[in-house]
Parts: sequence; structure tokens; C-alpha cells
Amino acid sequence: MNIENEEPKYGEPRKYDPNFKGPIQNRGCTDIICCILFIIAIVGYVAVGILAWSQGDPRKVIYPTSSRGEFCGQVGTPLENKPFLFYFNILKCANPVVLVQFQCPTTQLCVEKCPDRSMSLLSVRNNEKDWAYYKTFCKEDVKTQTVQEILKNQLCPAVLIASKPFTRRCFPALGLKGNEITVGNQTTFDDGVNQNRKASDLLPAVKNATIVIETRMVVMKIFEDYTQSWYWIVIGLVIATVLSLIFIVLLRFLAGIMVWIMIILVVLVIGYGIIHCSIEYVHLKNAPGANITLRELGFQMDLSVYLHIRQTWLAFIIILAIVELVIILLLIFLRNRIRIAIALIKEASRAIGHVMSSLFYPLFTFALLAVVIAYWTITAVFLSTSNEPVYRVFNEGSKACFHSNTTCHPENYTDSDMKKDCPESQCLFAFYGGESHYHKYLIFLQFYNVFLFFWCANFVTALGQMTLAGAFASYYWAFNKPDDIPACPVFASLGRALRYHTGTLAFGSLILSIIQVIRVLLEYLDHKLKGAENKFAKFLLCCLKCCFWCLEKFIKFLNRNAYIMCAIYGKNFCTSARDAFFLLMRNVIRVAVLDKVTDFLLFLGKLLVVGIVGVMSFFFFSGTAKGVDVAPNLHYYWVPILTIVVGSYLIAHGFFSVYAMCVDTLFLCFCEDLERNDGSAARPFYMSTTLRDILSKSTEEPMTRSPSSPQDEEIPLKMQKDSRE
Repeated sequence: MNIENEEPKYGEPRKYDPNFKGPIQNRGCTDIICCILFIIAIVGYVAVGILAWSQGDPRKVIYPTSSRGEFCGQVGTPLENKPFLFYFNILKCANPVVLVQFQCPTTQLCVEKCPDRSMSLLSVRNNEKDWAYYKTFCKEDVKTQTVQEILKNQLCPAVLIASKPFTRRCFPALGLKGNEITVGNQTTFDDGVNQNRKASDLLPAVKNATIVIETRMVVMKIFEDYTQSWYWIVIGLVIATVLSLIFIVLLRFLAGIMVWIMIILVVLVIGYGIIHCSIEYVHLKNAPGANITLRELGFQMDLSVYLHIRQTWLAFIIILAIVELVIILLLIFLRNRIRIAIALIKEASRAIGHVMSSLFYPLFTFALLAVVIAYWTITAVFLSTSNEPVYRVFNEGSKACFHSNTTCHPENYTDSDMKKDCPESQCLFAFYGGESHYHKYLIFLQFYNVFLFFWCANFVTALGQMTLAGAFASYYWAFNKPDDIPACPVFASLGRALRYHTGTLAFGSLILSIIQVIRVLLEYLDHKLKGAENKFAKFLLCCLKCCFWCLEKFIKFLNRNAYIMCAIYGKNFCTSARDAFFLLMRNVIRVAVLDKVTDFLLFLGKLLVVGIVGVMSFFFFSGTAKGVDVAPNLHYYWVPILTIVVGSYLIAHGFFSVYAMCVDTLFLCFCEDLERNDGSAARPFYMSTTLRDILSKSTEEPMTRSPSSPQDEEIPLKMQKDSRE
């Protein structure tokens, strides 16, 4: 068997090329077809946005809608001074249809203010003063009509109930007097047909009417919290940015010390979290109601309620203890690899020190991602509010009507056959939907909006990875550092990526986006099948979710390395991905040594930044910090805390990702350097002596060389220039 003629399993190693000086300049456009598809998709995305903005109407979310489909309180309309929605018969809201159609089957009218007293139509018709007040809650001016005619044509409510505005809607002002429920300080009220009703009869109606807007109420409270605390949130994010920059700068000069400081501080911060949760757990031992279980408590909109339950703090203790134990065990078992990773971070610090502009590139990525997120959010809101108003037949009479819940048109309903068949019925606004030609494609447009969001966001991330990879590759392949490093390496790399490799970036991000959308669909199916009894379906769905999660991680890893190879050689996505994969497989031992260890250390740095800022924001907004009286008064103090924590992680991730990209780029370039060169004077290594010692010790492999001529054997390794270090 001729072993020499056998093709290597993972491709041919790179050969020496005296003309190779790093990222090649003479390159052509790659993956042109995918570039064209991406441009067409962006044009289509803009068209979807224009269509959504022309058809959508956010007022449907902001303002209550009357039975005529009018917006209460809309600025610039006759209803500008009528911001509240009044229900003719609030008792109708007890109907189960409310929970299905999110609309009470009774006439709803825009009014200036909610009624502040209880009275019936029969009792005020002959009292001019009270009648003048009562008429403000009628659909139209009623002068000559009798009470019977008014009630028959449903021009006015049969009764007014003392109410208070709640999310711009008038609900009965229920109270408690002793053990009895009251409305307007009365335990009974007149229902308008000469029958006294208990105030407690209003409870089901109020409960049904409020449950459909409870989420909106929480959203409004959260929005109010943001308006009260946005400047403190900005300050918190600025602190996170400053901390991240401080850690990055300190890593540049004190990499080894800072890494160990980060490790120790992370352990201490988590340890403090365990102690604090334990103190709270013990403190609530004898507190009333603190021993209730989370299952008994159920889901609460006010998350601060959970902080008064002992079981919540016990869960925090267990979670933090597990995290602490895992980190300590990893530090013990990976101590040797951590030393190697720290040395590699030191080398990355030197590279970043020569390419300082790379530290500010994440700000550009943040700006692009902010544009993508804002465009997706606005388009989604306008698409969701581009439905048409749907009117349905509601029958308030005693006789059954077979036209009930049938779609109708309010313009000609008075003369329609449905009105003749059901004289006591009305055509009222039900919800926003419709069956128009445009409405049928709304689901597709929303899906397109989500898909393009993933594609554009992944494209922006890929652009950042290729830009940084090209800049750090320029540093590595500069023989005399920093003299041979090209001017403005980040800007030059960004220009190459956009000019030649937009298609490659679109190709890689498209593959990742498809997988992410499939994962979203699987999560949607999982949500729909939560109540299903089919165990096999649940098991299959769980397996699919796990498989696609692993696939997404693999594709991200492959894309990242493919972009590095593309930034250096300018080849298409498939070729770059294959070359990167084969190169890693040819150096699988070194990959195994360094795999995720460096990422783990950088992740600890992110945790430290998030932990410091999170603890500070908790003490500030929760009011537990003594001597601090400037904290805003909020409905949910966890809103700004959670916002700052998430924002801090994203900021820290953006800055530390520069180090991660630098380490990955240096590692691939190092592997190529070993294959191209042998350390002789004719074929010297481009790596520094420090980096060569790091990675040679990490695998316990001597840096053997294959000299191109017998004379090269006699040239000592010491003759390589030390200026590269």
C-alpha cells in the first residue's frame, strides 16, 4: 500500500508561499447569488414596512374603541375631549363572550368623564337638572322621545352607575363596607327596570371586563416605570460601559492578574448572593404568609410578591450554590488549561493594543443592531394594528336572535333584514380582524418580518466578526510588529467585507437564521402542546428542540471560523468553511486544549460586570441602600433592574467579544503558520516566541520543522527576528 499517494483525510496542509503577507488584497466578489437574494429580501422588507405603516394604526392599541369604531380621546378629532369609554350596561360584560372576543356585548360610548353618581333613566326624565347631566351619556340628543322609545332604540343607558376611570374605561366604583360590597357607598343599585340589585352582582362583569385589559394595565405600569427611571437606567448602562472598558484596558497591561482577579471576584459575588438570599430566607421565617408555596401562589403580575415568599429565596440559594459549585470545580479541573488560556489572552492583549480601534467597533455593531431591532419592532406593531374593524350582531333583548355574533355593517344595519328579524339587536364593534384580501396575508407578512429580523441581525453580527478577523489577521501576518501592520486595519477590513463578501456574510447568516426560525416554531408548537396528553409527541418535540439547539451552536462555531478564513483568503462561504473545518481537524489536539476555556474566562468577566452593576442597581431601586433617597417611586422596581442587567450583559458581551474574536483569529493563523513555515531563516514563523511557547507547551508537541534544503538544518532557530514579538 502506497501511503504517500493516499489523500489526507482532512485536506492538504498549507504550503509555503513567499508572496503571502496576510489578508490578500487582490480578491473578487464571493457568493454573488446570495448577495442578490439578500438585497432583494431587504427591498421586500422595506416594502413590507411601507405597507405596514400605510395600513397599520397604532391608535388601536393606544385608544379605547367605541361601538362605532371611533377612538376615544384621539387628538385632532371631535372625540379629543372624550377620552373615556362608557358601557351602557356593564352587567353584559359578565357574558362569557367577553373572554372570547375581548369585547362586552353592549353599546360603548366615548364620554368626557365617568359618571360620578348612580341614577336611572326613569328617575331623572322629569328632572331638568339631572336629565341634562344624564344626556351626556346618550348616543344622540333626545328631546321629544319618551322613556320607552329611548330604551327601545337604545339611545341612552337604562341606568348610570357611579364609576371610576381605569385604563381609560369607566368601571363601577366598588368598595367594601364592613363585609358587604358597595357601589357609590350603596350596597344596592337600581338596574333601570325598577329592580334593585346587589352591588356584588357587578363583580363578575367587572372581573371579565378587567381581565382582558389586565395585561395592558401591567404594560402601562411598566411604561410608567420606564418614564420615571429611564435616566437612571442610562446611568447604569454607562457605568457598565465604563466598567467594561476599564477591564479591557487593564487586561491590555495586566492580563494575568486581571483574569485571576475576575475569577476571585466572581466567586465572591456569587458567594455574597448566597449569603444575602440566606439572610432573606431566615428573615421571612415567621412572616405571615411567607410559607406559602409558589404553586399555591400561582402566577402574579406583580413580581415583587414573590420576594415575600420563603420558597423564592430558597430557589435562589439552590441556583446560586449550584453555579458556585460548578465554577469552583471547573477552576480546579481546568487549572492547567486556564494558565494556557491566560497566556493566550495576554497575546490577544498585545494584538488589541496595536489595533486599539477594534475596541470601539462594538459601538458600531450596537448602532446597527439598534436600527434592526427598532425597524422590526415598529413594523411588527403596525402590522398587528393593520386589521380592519369587525362589527358583530349583539342581541340585548329577551328574545333569541339567530343572527347573533354574525358579521354586520353599521352603516346600513337599521334597514337590514337582520334588524327586522331581531328588532332589539345592535351592530356593534367587536374586534380588529377582518377577512379582506390584505388580512389573509398578514400572518405571512409577520413571519417575513421575523425571518428578516433574524437574517439582518445575524448579518450585522457576521459583519463584525469578519471585520475584526481581518484586522487581527493583518496584525498576525505582519512580520515586523507594529511597523508592518497596515494603516487603519479595522476600517480596511470593514471595506473588504462589504465590497467583496456581502454575499458570503448573507449566506452564513441565512443558514443560521433558518435554524433559529425553526427553533422559534418548535417553541411555538411546544407552547401549543402543553396541555396535550400525547407523551410521544412531547418527547419528539423535546428531541427536535435539543437537536436544533446543538445544530445552531455548531453552525455559529463553523460560521465564525469560516468568516476568519474568508477575511484572510477572500474565498466563498463553502470553501472557507471547509478550509476552516479541515484546519481545525488537523490541529484537533490544540483545539481540544483551548476549546471554550478562553470563552469561559471571558464569560466570567461578563458575569463580573453584570454582577457588580446588578447588585448596585438592586440596592438603589429596591430602597435597601441606606442614605439614598433619590431613587424613583416605581410600581415594579425589578423593571429597571432587569433592564440594566440585560443591557449590561449585552454591553460587556460586545466588548469582551473583541477578545474572543482576537483569540480565535490568532489561533487559526497560528495553525496556518505552523503549516506554511518551519522556523528557519528562509521560512520563519510569523508568530511571536511567546505565542509559540504557549501553544507548543499546551499540546506537549515540539515545534518540528521540515526544512526546504539541507542548508536550512544548520540555521539555528535563534536567528529569527525578535522584532515580531
